[in-house]
Amino acid sequence: VRLVESGGGLVQAGGSLRLSCAASGSTFSINTMGWYRQAPGKQRELVAAIINGGGTTTYADSVKGRFTLSRDNAKNTMFLQMNSLKPEDTAAYYCKAVNWAGVAYWGQGTQVTVSS
Repeated sequence: VRLVESGGGLVQAGGSLRLSCAASGSTFSINTMGWYRQAPGKQRELVAAIINGGGTTTYADSVKGRFTLSRDNAKNTMFLQMNSLKPEDTAAYYCKAVNWAGVAYWGQGTQVTVSS
């Protein structure tokens, strides 16, 4: 499975961005997809994830009500709509996919920078 993220950039606080993660390869094997982020000097953390092929969506408390995760299965693409962005949302955002065997795949990351 290959994952390619896009959509990052520089935005002012209060603005919006939409990240995309396009999957290719053995996409039929994917069980869970999600977004993680890592700020400088901090550990990578879960932002949002779709589990069990779309049956459950979970969000970090810090993004609930502001970020929305969606998935277009026909296009093998996952989206993260980020609204009301805050400077503390600044990080490298990574797409992750896990197949039914528990093997994880990561994208190369896309930078999101929110200015105050």
